Amino acid sequence: MRKIQYVVVVALLALYACGSKEAKPVQQRTESLQAKSLLQGVWIDEETEDVMFRAEGDSIFYPDSMSQPAHFMIVGDTLQLGTNTYRIEKQSEHVFWFVNQSGDIVKLVKNVNPEIDSSFVHDETPNVMTYTEVVKRDSVVMYNGQRYHWYIAINPTRYKVPVKSYNADGIEVVNIYYDNIMHISVFQGAEKLFSSDIRKQMYEGKIPADFLGQAVLSNMEFGKVDAQGFHFDATVCRPDGASCYRVENIVSLDGHLNTKLIEH
Repeated sequence: MRKIQYVVVVALLALYACGSKEAKPVQQRTESLQAKSLLQGVWIDEETEDVMFRAEGDSIFYPDSMSQPAHFMIVGDTLQLGTNTYRIEKQSEHVFWFVNQSGDIVKLVKNVNPEIDSSFVHDETPNVMTYTEVVKRDSVVMYNGQRYHWYIAINPTRYKVPVKSYNADGIEVVNIYYDNIMHISVFQGAEKLFSSDIRKQMYEGKIPADFLGQAVLSNMEFGKVDAQGFHFDATVCRPDGASCYRVENIVSLDGHLNTKLIEH
């Protein structure tokens, strides 16, 4: 009986030992500091000779001043750039080849022209491509014998809107833009019927969330006044392209706001 118990205990210990070996965490591959060192500098396209980026420290900067710098690492044969990874095909002191998002091999060579180095300027605060100062619009309209005064103010903000895109070599870049707040007021004589700020978040449910997150409230214009009220057309656009949504903001004659999507 004791012999049987001994055999069982030995078997259980063996299973536990095997399980312990399987449970050991796999060591993560470490960053190649030598490969990162080789990438430092300005790189140009081998064929077109266009400047692609400058690697400086842990960041990659793009010649487009609107593009946000991206953190990078090189682990094994992989370039980790922001949230994306690219397989490295070849790397030396003056050559860097990698596979882009489309599966094409991008062939870069390190720049040796000091004039290009000096002309490459990066700025961690990208230029603003929206309004830089408050824009005011107003007018007087008549409806059913009553005199009304509408007022629009376009207020630029420092609310950042990151917009992801891919450059010509299939590398993801993040451009930073700034959103706007629109203010609408409607008066009947000296009586205020409506006064409120309009933000793009008010259009959630009308504009797809993925689009709205990378769009700015770019404009607001007065359309008309009728029995429904005062019609103000808002434009919500991706700042890096021509894709926009138009939303109609209707201020009723008794001062209530309703919105509806009118165009994409």
